[in-house]
Amino acid sequence: MSSPDAQPQAPAQGMPTNIQARDLQARLERGDAIQLVDVREDAELELARLPHPVVHLPLSRSADWIANLPQLLDHDRPVAVLCHAGVRSWNLGCWLIQEHGYGAVWNLQGGIDAWSVEVDPAVPRY
Repeated sequence: MSSPDAQPQAPAQGMPTNIQARDLQARLERGDAIQLVDVREDAELELARLPHPVVHLPLSRSADWIANLPQLLDHDRPVAVLCHAGVRSWNLGCWLIQEHGYGAVWNLQGGIDAWSVEVDPAVPRY
């Protein structure tokens, strides 16, 4: 596990940085001003959710929220994106960087499933 004080570095220009569940939890507990974005569907969110506030931007309904993106996410704060396993969140993270110029974008590696295993077993796995 990397140090929670170290700033994750993007692996390549235009791509999000993978962040481990434990590292993200440490940052959240420390009070870092991270915007959590959950791209899962409503039913998935009902099955398992983080015990932290999230901005819910389901990918299947992007037409409903895309015009409001500047009001939903602050460019000046880090964004951590999550989904079930880390694939959909990776895609949204790339899009936020490449198409909208967001700087610090992290992808929760392994998604909410990793959170359940590594951080909080009370969050159901599905």
